[in-house]
Amino acid sequence: MSQNKSLEKKYELAWDKYNQEDLKKLFALSDRYINFMSECKTERECVNEFINLAEKAGYKNLDTLASEGVSLKAGDKVYANNMGKTLALFVIGKEPLQKGMRILGAHVDSPRLDLKQNPLYEDSDLALLETHYYGGVKKYQWVTLPLAIHGVLVKKDGTTVNVVIGEDENDPVVGISDLLIHLSADQMKKTLAQGVEGEKLNVLFGSIPIEDKDAKNRVKANILKLLNEKYGIDEEDFVSAELEVVPAGKARHYGLDKSMVMAYGHDDRICAYTSFEAMMDVKNPDKTCVTLLVDKEEIGSVGATGMHSKFFENTVAEVINLVGDYSELKVRRSLKNSKMLSSDVSAAFDPNYPDVMEKKNSAYFGKGIVFNKYTGARGKGGCNDANPEFIAQLRSIMEKHNVSWQTAELGKVDQGGGGTIAYILAEYNMEVIDSGIALHNMHAPWEVASKADIYEAERAYYAFLLEA
Repeated sequence: MSQNKSLEKKYELAWDKYNQEDLKKLFALSDRYINFMSECKTERECVNEFINLAEKAGYKNLDTLASEGVSLKAGDKVYANNMGKTLALFVIGKEPLQKGMRILGAHVDSPRLDLKQNPLYEDSDLALLETHYYGGVKKYQWVTLPLAIHGVLVKKDGTTVNVVIGEDENDPVVGISDLLIHLSADQMKKTLAQGVEGEKLNVLFGSIPIEDKDAKNRVKANILKLLNEKYGIDEEDFVSAELEVVPAGKARHYGLDKSMVMAYGHDDRICAYTSFEAMMDVKNPDKTCVTLLVDKEEIGSVGATGMHSKFFENTVAEVINLVGDYSELKVRRSLKNSKMLSSDVSAAFDPNYPDVMEKKNSAYFGKGIVFNKYTGARGKGGCNDANPEFIAQLRSIMEKHNVSWQTAELGKVDQGGGGTIAYILAEYNMEVIDSGIALHNMHAPWEVASKADIYEAERAYYAFLLEA
C-alpha cells in the first residue's frame, strides 16, 4: 500500500514550499504586475509599456537595425513592433537559429466594448456613445459599472491623439444603465444572454446642453465642444479612431490575506506580463529566445496584428538576415525546430460552480502554472494536442527548477471548450503546448488570479527558455 501511494502524483499548493525570500520575490512580482495592469488596459498601451521597459533593458528596434544594415550576434537583444499592437522580442542565442528557437507566446487583447465608428448621439437630452462588444462577454456584466475610455484618434493629417478618460481620480467615469428592478418584470423572464442586448450597451456620456436654446442636439454639441477643447478633435475623427470602453479603476490585491490579484484583462495579459518578465532575465542563451505578444486572439487571431498574419514569420526572416547568410530554408528550419509555450489563461475550479468541472482534470488556485495537453471543444475540435515527448521534457524541466505545475482541461467534455494561438504555430511543425494561469471570472470585467500562480508561471517560463 505504501509503495502504491508513493507512486501517486500529487499537485501540492505552491504556498507550502515558500520561504521568506520566496515570498518576498512573489509579492514584489505581484506589485509590479498590479501597477502594469492598472495602467495598461489596451493592446497599444501594453505594447508601448513593454517597449519602454525592453529598451531600458538594452533591446534595440529591429527595423532600425535592418535599415542601418547592422549585423546581429549572440547575446544581442532586439524587438519588432507590429502596428503598435503586436510585439516580438528576441535574445540571439549562441547556436544557429535553424536549430530552433524557444518561444513564449501570449496575447494582449482582452474582451471589452469598442466604440462604433459613428458613436455619438443624443436622445432625450442625454449624450450617449454606441458600442460593439469585442470577444466573448456576458453582456449583463457590463451595466452599472464605472467605465473608462482608452484608445487613440488619428486625425486626417496623421496626428495621433491618445485618449484616457476615467482613470485619474479627478476624471469623471462613464457607464451603461440597467433597468430598475421595479420595471424589470419582462426583463427578468429572459435568459441571461437575452436580458441585456448588444445594441443597448450604450454609454451615457453627458447631459449639459450648450447655451443656444435654438440649436439642435444641444447636449451632443456641448460634448463635441469639450472634446475639441481637450483633444483638438471633431466628430469626423471618430471614424479613424480605436476607442475601447473598459472597467475604470486600478488592479487590486484580493482576499483578506492579499493572496490574489483582481484586475481587468488578466486574460491574457497575465501570461504576457509573466512571459515578458522571464524574458528580461535571459542573458546569452544557447538557443535564441523569443517572447511573442499578439493581438486579436479573442476574435480568432485574424487581421494584420493577429497570429494568422505573417508578422512573426517575416520577423524571423529579418532576424536570420541580420545574423547573416539568409535563406528561405533556414527560416523554415528555424520555425520547425522550435519549441513553444503558447500561454493563455485556464479556468480555475470554483466551488460555487462545481457542476461544470471535472475535479481530477481541473486547475486550482495556488498549484502553479497549468499545462493543457489539448484544448478545443467537445471532441477536441479545433485544438492543438501536444506530443507526450514534449510534455515529458517539460516535466523534467519543471522538476529540475522546482516549479509548481498542474494539468487541466477547460471544463467537462461536453460542457464547452476554448482555444489559443497554439494550433497556428503548430502549423510550422514545431512542438507547442497550451499553458498559462488559472482564473476565476474569466472574461468578466474583473478577473481574479492567485499570486502564487503568477510567480510560478514566471519561473516556469524562465526555466523553459533556459532548458528546453
